[in-house]
Amino acid sequence: MYVVRPVELADIAALEALAAVPMPGVHTLPKTREKIRAMVELSIASFAAHVDIPSEEGYLLVLESDDKQIVGTAAMFAAAGSNGTYFSFRNDVIQQVSRDLNISHSVHALTLCSELTGYSQLSSFYVGDREHGTPEAALLSRARLMLAVLAPHRFSERFFVPLAGVTDSEGGSPFWDALGRKFFQMDFLDAERTIGGARNRTLIVELMPHYPVYVPLLPGDAQAAMGQIHPSGELAFNLLTAEGFEADDYIDIFDGGPILQAHKNSLRTFTGALQRRVSTSVETPDRGREPQLRYAVSSGSEHDFRAVITHCPALDSQLSVALSVEVQEALHIAEGDTVICVRI
Repeated sequence: MYVVRPVELADIAALEALAAVPMPGVHTLPKTREKIRAMVELSIASFAAHVDIPSEEGYLLVLESDDKQIVGTAAMFAAAGSNGTYFSFRNDVIQQVSRDLNISHSVHALTLCSELTGYSQLSSFYVGDREHGTPEAALLSRARLMLAVLAPHRFSERFFVPLAGVTDSEGGSPFWDALGRKFFQMDFLDAERTIGGARNRTLIVELMPHYPVYVPLLPGDAQAAMGQIHPSGELAFNLLTAEGFEADDYIDIFDGGPILQAHKNSLRTFTGALQRRVSTSVETPDRGREPQLRYAVSSGSEHDFRAVITHCPALDSQLSVALSVEVQEALHIAEGDTVICVRI
């Protein structure tokens, strides 16, 4: 049985191995042991903290396989830009009119903005090849939002997810080459390393253009890259759009990748979450006749959060959910406890 759980110090070596897998952009795990340890320690401290309003907390979850291997990661930061301002490009339409020439047209423009500051940010989603496209991948992605359902005071009411944009085999970005390079005077990967994945650094305000960038003035390959995801991000994109995230309003300031965002009331995990009391399932001769649906089930404790997949009859009209002893042990719960259930 696969289990999603908070990261532990003992997982650092496994995370190093995952981080060594080539992944585009900066929306994944940090690459050095020092930074991985810092991310793990932040997560442990965040889960342990008493939180009234979301701030600098960061929560890192791992997907543990049935043979106790770490095969995936997913993170969520409570408030993007909590120590500054989170910057992105907003897609705007500028209306231009000439009465003398009787001409009116719309121009697509990019405006540097900080509107995502304070939103909760999902990031660092990764699963191994064996888990790619499986229900367990969906469980890992959704578990972050199930944590937010369980502990809404820890997160914003709005969420966003930056996805890695189009890059070539050598890490070059056509969007960066057409725009960012003009202001930073360095290659895309060098710029990413310089800011360390942050989108709230002062140097962004100092160097990025403050006035709208007219998209028609950019080269064709840069325009084509805007809002497009790296092929490795297709799984995350499909899971998130099925969840209810939308990708039309913002793009990343460096590689032009899409930034998906949504209010929690638009997300399936929030609208479909069911709180149910646990009973212990008992095998009966007639049980196989009931339609078995797939649910993600998470424990009801924000300080010992865990999530698994189980199959059971529809829960909409039920007051309890029957879970096997194995599932209860995996979730660190017992009969009579409360869990969160969401259809997958």
